[in-house]
Amino acid sequence: MGDERVKEAALEMIGLFQVLPRLVVFDLDYTLWPFYCECRSKNEMPSLYPHAKGILSALKHKGIDVAIASRSPTPDIAKKFLTKLGIQPMFVAQEIFSSYTHKTEHFQRIQWRTRIPFTSMLFFDDEDRNIQTVQNMGVTSILVNNGVNLGALQEGLTKFSQKSAASEKEKQK
Repeated sequence: MGDERVKEAALEMIGLFQVLPRLVVFDLDYTLWPFYCECRSKNEMPSLYPHAKGILSALKHKGIDVAIASRSPTPDIAKKFLTKLGIQPMFVAQEIFSSYTHKTEHFQRIQWRTRIPFTSMLFFDDEDRNIQTVQNMGVTSILVNNGVNLGALQEGLTKFSQKSAASEKEKQK
């Protein structure tokens, strides 16, 4: 499925939900692309998972901001790859640095930079420890096994919508 077909499918999917996140945050390694940056040379031409670019384009098209939270020890390579792939300008925040906090510091910086509350964010990552930690901050978090794809997007939007509905019910009590 090409980027445009994925974008169309993602746009259709997004249109089914009344409540949407204001910001969708992605990990890089094994979430947007199928490798660890530190194992690659910045001279290589990287590739994304097949659905990644179409999903990013659909989110931007719908006015949903996107950001990066990566614990890569080689931010220079990661940023070079984002540029080579032509997607670096899509992101409103790019927090790419090595950390032992399981991404809490990344999300604090993203929240400070964007002023978007954690409860209005959706996050995709391939590491369960990051998912658990960020989820505890109030961010709807989805574990991906083979990169972000349309199935993961649907799971994330569904979980975000359900969490928002439950939160609204609590407010009405």
